[in-house]
Amino acid sequence: MDTYLQPSYQEKALGLLKKDAEKIGQLIKVQMDNLTMPQCPLYEEVLDTQMFGLSREIDFAVKLGLLERSDGKEILASLEKELSILHEIHTEK
Repeated sequence: MDTYLQPSYQEKALGLLKKDAEKIGQLIKVQMDNLTMPQCPLYEEVLDTQMFGLSREIDFAVKLGLLERSDGKEILASLEKELSILHEIHTEK
């Protein structure tokens, strides 16, 4: 019975992690839309905390066997790409 439930737990874990990543993505998009300085200490602290928290969630899911490490890296890489775009937009202005 556990093998039947395992995929649903994996799907649920991936879904929850993606939702958390989307929340961080929204934070990044708000920053892009407002074109506020990405070097703002408060923004950096919040973003760093959120990214660290997500990376710990991903590590935990990987250790439980609910997520492939490559999927976790993909989620983080996507957010890092958004951050890179934010910094490029800000430096061009």
